[in-house]
Amino acid sequence: MTRTKQKVAILGATGAVGQTFIRLLAGHPWFEIAELVASERSAGQRYRDVVKWQDGELAPEVGELTLLPAEAGTVRSRIAFSAMDSSVAGPIEEQFAKAGKTVLTNAKNHRMDPDVPLVIPEINADHMALIATQRAARDWQGAIVANANCSATVAAMALAPLQERFGINTIFLSTMQAISGAGYPGLPSSDILGNVIPFIADEEEKIEIELRKILGRLDGGAVADAAFTVSAHTNRVAVEHGHTVCMSIGLDGSPDVKAVRSALDEWTGSRAVRGLPGAKHRPLVVRNEPDRPQPRRDVGSGDGMTVQVGRVRADAVLDVRLVVMGHNTVRGAAGGSILNAELLLSTGAIPSA
Repeated sequence: MTRTKQKVAILGATGAVGQTFIRLLAGHPWFEIAELVASERSAGQRYRDVVKWQDGELAPEVGELTLLPAEAGTVRSRIAFSAMDSSVAGPIEEQFAKAGKTVLTNAKNHRMDPDVPLVIPEINADHMALIATQRAARDWQGAIVANANCSATVAAMALAPLQERFGINTIFLSTMQAISGAGYPGLPSSDILGNVIPFIADEEEKIEIELRKILGRLDGGAVADAAFTVSAHTNRVAVEHGHTVCMSIGLDGSPDVKAVRSALDEWTGSRAVRGLPGAKHRPLVVRNEPDRPQPRRDVGSGDGMTVQVGRVRADAVLDVRLVVMGHNTVRGAAGGSILNAELLLSTGAIPSA
């Protein structure tokens, strides 16, 4: 089936995640970048004259676009990918949704709103049904659909098969998060080189609450959070891309390691994503090597959309422990949002152009 490409806008286009959106949408079969939105001080200027482009060559047609102010009335596209900073994202995204636009956001502002889907399509595509509840409650024709925190996304990809197969009761996790998660220009080199920073503002709290919503059950017009307990420690490390999460997990029935490995290895995610452009690779791959996954070697797996899990073994305190790693700005941010948009378009939640 040949689709007419949907014109899309990128909110917060000059930042690290905004640039990732631009790279991932280049040549996308369903979407075409039509509009770029930035701060008031940048509006009216050409994108190439404002952006500090970080990776490869900027497409000339994108570089020539004039940056628009963050006002829904100036944007014609019906789909808006939001890479805006959370300090400003909340009310702007609401304004766009009220104007009838579907906003796919990476910001934290609306993730825990009861009527906003917090979606990783392979895990909880059915949570998109919350859009109907949202539209009725807020009296708008648009929608806000949220991505999870980038570390929560990586962790959830390994937890989902275990929640489905066994049920989870306890999670203890510690993250090693790449510097690209801090945006650009990020951290001073004197702070991060040869160092580990054992604090990322709000990160532990976000992981602990978001995992329960993502892995919760849709019940009528609301999500019933998963009942497990999560304890998270978050750390920034001197890695460019790729968040690594070490987890110990308590499972209902205390299955053995062989059963856990089988659950992880057999999981391919929801049928709802089959055939979508962003889901052409396996969402989760189990590694057998004793020292993998590693960000330097594995972060680009599946065009950055495949999460890798390894070191699956028995745990002396809980039931099983493992290491999971994924690309934070692709799977954990822009790529996840694009996959959410593909899912909505494929199901008719966003009408075809």
